[in-house]
Formats: sequence, C-alpha cells, structure tokens
Amino acid sequence: MLGLDNVLNKNAASSPLKGAPYVSQRDLRIPPRPAEGEPYPGTGERRWADGTPDKVQVAVYDFDGTIIDGDSPVLLVRELMLTRQITPLTSLKIGLWAAAYKMRLPHNESWVRGQVFKGFEGWKVEDADNYLAQFYDQRIAQRSRAAAIDSMRRRKQEGCVIAVVSATFEPIVVRAMDTWPIDIEACTRMKATAEGTYACEVEGLPVEGDEKPRALKRLCDGRFGEGEWELAYAYGDHHSDAPLLAAARHAYAVDPDTTLKRQAEQRGWAALDW
Repeated sequence: MLGLDNVLNKNAASSPLKGAPYVSQRDLRIPPRPAEGEPYPGTGERRWADGTPDKVQVAVYDFDGTIIDGDSPVLLVRELMLTRQITPLTSLKIGLWAAAYKMRLPHNESWVRGQVFKGFEGWKVEDADNYLAQFYDQRIAQRSRAAAIDSMRRRKQEGCVIAVVSATFEPIVVRAMDTWPIDIEACTRMKATAEGTYACEVEGLPVEGDEKPRALKRLCDGRFGEGEWELAYAYGDHHSDAPLLAAARHAYAVDPDTTLKRQAEQRGWAALDW
C-alpha cells in the first residue's frame, strides 16, 4: 500500500492539481465537522481503548464496471444518438475517440465529455440534470450489481463512510445516492454558464486515473479535515483505477481488466468476481 499522500506526491510533478473541488450538495448528508472530542454522528467513528478518537474510515467505489455492469457514459452516448440529440458527425468523433482509447493512443478525456454534452447544449442545468436522473432510472439502475450494493451496506455497517469516485457525469451518481448506500461522491462535473445552462466543457478535470485520489482527498479533507480520515477500502475494475487502489489499506480488483489483474497479482490486491 503506497498510501494516499504518497500516490499524490508521486504524480504531482507530472500532473499538477487543477480545477475546483468535485463536491456535490449531496455530501451534506454527512454532518459538519463536530466540536473537538465529539464523534461524527452517523459515521460510526471508532475510538481506541484509551478513548482517543480514531480517524474516519472511508470505503471508496468506482462506478462503471464496479458498481454497475457496463459503462454509463457509453450508454448515454447511445441514448443521445437514438434520440438524435447529438449529430452523426459528433457521434463519429466520439467513436474515433473511443477507438483511440481502446488502443491506448493519446486521448483527451475532457474533450470527449464536451462532445457528449453537445446533446444538452442550451439546456438549463436543472433540465439536463433531470434528464440524467431519468436516464439513471431507466437505463442504469437495473445494471446495479447485487454484490456491490451488499458490499457497500456491509462497509457502512462497519462504520465506514461510503464514497463513489468516478469519471461518469455527476448527476447520474447523485441520482443513485437516492437508492444506494452512498454518502459522498466525487464525479466529473460539467461547467455551467452565467445563464444557467451547461457548457460543453468540464469543470476542472475529469475524475479519471490519477485524478481519482486527488478528487477523493479534496472531498474528504473538506468534509472531515486534513489528516482526520483514511482510505480503508477501495474497489475498482479498470487499470485506470490503480492509483486509487494503491492509496487504500485494503484494495480490491473487481472483475479486473487484463492490466489491472496483472497489477493486482503483483501488488497482492484481492480479486473479486461480482
């Protein structure tokens, strides 16, 4: 286990921190930091035998391919194509980007998300968010993995705060928080204009790869205080989840791709079949 700070320091030179924190209003369901010596209500904070407060324990889950079967942004693109909310040219551009991604060629994560959000160009933020909530209800909820939900419930019963850190669009996971035992989230957020519409541009960086542990640190430092929490468990399915798994005390590769499976074997991470 490298530890979160080590992972962040290791990548700081090549990929400096940019953008605003990814903190949803939904994280208000975790109460504000209490007075010194008081426990966090509802977070199951544990104390040592001498009464010294233990750190808040966080269990973090990737979304696509870990909690759900499939990839929600890909499913969203298909939906927008079928409803003709994105043009054939935009669809072609996204398809070429996907091919480059699979071939491990250079690709721009922010750019492709801007292309997807052309389907909501000119929409009010609340209208686009409602569309994505309905998209979750109709296309994503049925793809949830029972083993993933059971795992989150079990970790929550143990006293962990449940976090989802994902490259998918934030309103999709915010909707999932209504039915799944998720406390806080750090997901990709799109910029809003002064007119209250979505721009075809990511706010900050997509929450992918090395950005995942950074986004989680910003989220938890802001909620619990720097040094007052620790990453107890991390679950991911893709090789891009490796930086997040490396920061956890206990890492789990869920139905891992070939690269992550190899890394898990090398680093002694447990493999799960969900």
